[in-house]
Amino acid sequence: MKRKCVGYFDGVDPAVLTSLICDGYDTLPISNGFDNYGQHIRLFNEENKVNVLIGYLHKIYAPEGADTQAEDVFHICHTYQIPFLIIVPRDLHKDARGLFPKVPEVVRFVDPADLLETVRKILKS
Repeated sequence: MKRKCVGYFDGVDPAVLTSLICDGYDTLPISNGFDNYGQHIRLFNEENKVNVLIGYLHKIYAPEGADTQAEDVFHICHTYQIPFLIIVPRDLHKDARGLFPKVPEVVRFVDPADLLETVRKILKS
């Protein structure tokens, strides 16, 4: 049986990723198109998609004209039903949500302190 996989943008807490690996999950670095950190987000398909995607807001909030915009990431996550957890301090959730005209149901804003627990719940479901 294939292990569940967590995709993550650069900057995610290594302790969270290590905990997930120790829980029996795989992790995969994901590139936003600028940082060339891992697999480019635009290359997801039904065969290679991750079970959950996590990353900080600044990794998807790109300047106008950038190769990959937040809406592109949202569309990919919506299309393949990939839960996307955007890491934002709790007191900034409303402000972060307000940056986008439409946020799909698969996208959630998560406080850094709640990230590991939230990912675990998603992966166990």
